[in-house]
Order: sequence, then C-alpha cells, then structure tokens
Amino acid sequence: MRRITLWLVSTLSALVLLLSYRTSTAGTGADEAAAQPAPGTTTSSAPPSTSTGAGAEPSASAASEPPSSSSSSSSSGTYTGQSADTRWGPVQVRITVTDGRITDVEAVEYPQENHHDVEINSWALPRLQQEVLAAQSAQVDAVSGATVTSDGYLTSLQSAIDQAHL
Repeated sequence: MRRITLWLVSTLSALVLLLSYRTSTAGTGADEAAAQPAPGTTTSSAPPSTSTGAGAEPSASAASEPPSSSSSSSSSGTYTGQSADTRWGPVQVRITVTDGRITDVEAVEYPQENHHDVEINSWALPRLQQEVLAAQSAQVDAVSGATVTSDGYLTSLQSAIDQAHL
C-alpha cells in the first residue's frame, strides 16, 4: 500500500511540474515581437540599440528602382539595413530584392573578434539566411547559442526590409 501511495504522489507531482513548465519558445515570441518594429512604422522608431550610418541608405541600383516601379510589391534592388550594435559587436545585413521577393541575404558586418565569434557565426549566419529566405520576413526564430548576434541580425534585417517597402 505504501508503494502505491508513493508512486501515485510521485506521478501526480511529476505531472503537475510537467504541465506548469514554460517552454523557451513561449517566452521568446513576445520578446521578438517587442524587439521588432511594427509593420509600416518608420525606422526612426527603431530600438535604441541600432545606430544610423551611411550604410542605411539603399545602394545606387536600388535608389533608381522604386520610382520606376508601379507598386511596392514589385520593387527590386539591394538594401543595406542599419548597423545594430550588440554587446559582441555591430551586425549589419544587406538584402537583395527581385520582384518584391527577398532573393539573397548577406551579413556584411558581424562579430569576428575572436575564434569563438567566428565559430558561432560560421553556423548561425547561414541558418538565419536560410530561415529568412524561407519566411520572406524578419519574423524568424533566433539561433540558439547565438542569441545576441541573431537579435542584431534581425534588427538590421527589419531595417533593410522597411527600406525595400516589403
């Protein structure tokens, strides 16, 4: 009888603990939504972690494209997002847009001060690029183990997407 009672109490305790556990993805969705500017907002309301720089302007090929296109959904060109300052260093992203779709994403600036930075970014940046191309937006999950770089990457990416009016 004692064994059955002990087993029942243990099982119920484990079940209560399991059901009350909050997964890591449940908390990051709200954090990412708060970190990303709302669609249609200007980049001047971007979080204070971003800095303005000369790289924030679209390239010469992109500057001539939007006036000749009939709608923002058919825009084409190359857009460089604002550099996002992170505690490990600045992160800046450039996107290539063809007919209103993101066709390439490139991290033009990212932390590479030491071997650890290089190692993390060698697998994190291609994963972020792949997810952005699949999602066609900055609404992707951060890469586990490279959260700070991922946040900077997504902030700069959103800035480039805003410039492209996607």
